[in-house]
Amino acid sequence: MKVTTEGDDLYYEVRGKGTPLLMIPGGGGDGGAYALVADILSDEYKVITYDRRSCSRSTMNFPEHFDVAQQSRDAAAVIKAAGEESAFIFGNSGGAVIALDMAATQAHVVRGVIAHEPPLARVHPDADKWQRFFQSVCRSSFTFGSTFAMMKFAFGIGVDFQFFKAYKMIKAARKAVKASSEPYMARKLLTKFFLRQELLPVTHYLPDFQSIKKNSVRVIMAAGKRSLEKKRFYAEVAKIVAEKLGCEFVEFPGHHGSFFDMPNEWSMTIRKSLQQ
Repeated sequence: MKVTTEGDDLYYEVRGKGTPLLMIPGGGGDGGAYALVADILSDEYKVITYDRRSCSRSTMNFPEHFDVAQQSRDAAAVIKAAGEESAFIFGNSGGAVIALDMAATQAHVVRGVIAHEPPLARVHPDADKWQRFFQSVCRSSFTFGSTFAMMKFAFGIGVDFQFFKAYKMIKAARKAVKASSEPYMARKLLTKFFLRQELLPVTHYLPDFQSIKKNSVRVIMAAGKRSLEKKRFYAEVAKIVAEKLGCEFVEFPGHHGSFFDMPNEWSMTIRKSLQQ
């Protein structure tokens, strides 16, 4: 299914019935990343996943434009297209940044937010260091190409190697059904868009903490056990945001992308959080 909003067509899927839960994907914007978790949660929730604009099965009519506020409006449009007035919001990484923006700017469609490991450089105590790092990654994509820049990005933020192994499994499964599904954008195009258009607006975003509090949106911040043990910067950010909002902090199993390799454990943690 697709919904047209602000000049692009957004691909989305709905699984199950019950309380609506929108899952916002991180960098690369592919809702298929949540497929395993969404299938598990669909026995209790109406799980809505989608590909963000300029990603995967959605369209890229404005390839040189990325705006977090627009991403929030897109998410609201997907919720309404799925037949709901509001939903719980789950976001990982860049998706967590969008979820926090929704709590500030689209509170009327938000029942509550779970934000897992948002890469908010300006919130971290070493803000200058991380802002310079992400700027250097972006520049590298122009100077040395996307492959080099992505390797620099992955090693710099500390992406767990288990993530790459699990992602290959998901990619193989996607390839098996690709012929009968909506066409995907070329991976090279997606990577270039992420590095040159999405990376800096997301990592340099500063949440409007006062608006979130004023809107009385219930927020739960989260980070993976392994991310916390390794002191990944995005896990540290999650704890800092929880302190600034005065909200609960929840430890998730695994690493930054363990919805791939620990879907049962992740689903259980999401259930417990939503039940609160």
